[in-house]
Amino acid sequence: MKTIALNQDIPVCGHYDVIVAGGGVAGVAASVSVARLGKSVLLIEKGIALGGLATIGLVNLFVPMCNGRGTQIIKGMAEELFQLSIKYGFDTVPECWKNGTQSSDGPRYLTRFSAPIFMLTLSEYIKNEGVSIMYDSLVSRTVMEDKHCCGVVVENKNGSGFYSAEMFIDTTGDADLMRLSGMPTVTGENYHTMYGFGADLESCRRAAESGDIGKMYKFFNGGNADLYGHNHPDGMPLWKGADAESVTNYVLENHIDMLNNIKGDNRCERDIFCIPTIPQLRTTCHLDGDATFSADNAYKHFDDSIAAICDFDRRDYLYEVPYGVLVKTGFDNIITAGRTASAEGYGWDVLRVIPPAIITGQAAGCAAVQAIKDNDPIYGIDVKKLQNTLESQDVLIHFDDSLIPDASVTDAGAHFDTGEM
Repeated sequence: MKTIALNQDIPVCGHYDVIVAGGGVAGVAASVSVARLGKSVLLIEKGIALGGLATIGLVNLFVPMCNGRGTQIIKGMAEELFQLSIKYGFDTVPECWKNGTQSSDGPRYLTRFSAPIFMLTLSEYIKNEGVSIMYDSLVSRTVMEDKHCCGVVVENKNGSGFYSAEMFIDTTGDADLMRLSGMPTVTGENYHTMYGFGADLESCRRAAESGDIGKMYKFFNGGNADLYGHNHPDGMPLWKGADAESVTNYVLENHIDMLNNIKGDNRCERDIFCIPTIPQLRTTCHLDGDATFSADNAYKHFDDSIAAICDFDRRDYLYEVPYGVLVKTGFDNIITAGRTASAEGYGWDVLRVIPPAIITGQAAGCAAVQAIKDNDPIYGIDVKKLQNTLESQDVLIHFDDSLIPDASVTDAGAHFDTGEM
């Protein structure tokens, strides 16, 4: 490949205790956790909105945070942001969870929410918590000394600037900071799917008659593959989304498909008013960490668990998330969370959705502060101490074995109801 050499003087713009790259829900949780523990934190977001896939990605669904039998598993900041997501907008929380009458075979604890309103709420949230934020700013380079990150080069309207920190948290969703730092990563694959939000006359009528604005929403699809690959076009390769060409072609093909899917409609009876402004790719790249989260870990306990989580698509299945999925030995001041935690197969799907992303973000923020205070490498912290911190923040570290079902009872095939919009 032909190259050019650049000799550039880059201004040193600031130093923070912790820098968080990526303002999705994991990055929000991580940065707020750092700020609440008294350390300075800079959140760098390449767009102009917080929430990532949950907001500008239009994946406006807090998936189930319970075991499907009436017991809430995921709490902590996931519960906090769950409530924020519906504070000023519509919701689809099952009535039994609102009035405290949930049963062992009733609906699960989930909700749809207004993606734009949640995004606005997150802006207020981080400002009130004292998080420093830079929008429209991209981490383009890392400055490394062996496996230690000294700082990052950020590109924005001011040009290039260098920011240093004691600890770095990669919540880009695509492992961008980790890849730039030379950490080992694994590239994933994605089915052909994209949707936007809109309305038609019938959905508007339904909303008006019910008095619920959430019922106005209608999905408009490009590709229409589901979580398990049904409806993926025959012969179409899976999308990796880890390079510019793949992202460009994924977006282009889905935009054209979405347009083709509405060409036969009466143009005066429907409209698309929002399409995702980031790719709706869920599994692009993750850390190859000290541990790997797998669906085979169901019902297993880990001494270094940083959270118990549930399966969003199947009742009863419970997991614990080992700390090692967030770190890699040798890289002493970089930790990840959310979609880029180390996972494989269906385990990556379980770990990447909104509630676990928030909880791992919360854990990463707390771990970064602990590593600074104790002068430990991020991969070598006292995990028991971290567990105590998280438990004090209402995070369930180990699930109760009494929740493990008899094999004959496990409802392995029951997919959750997303809640009507």
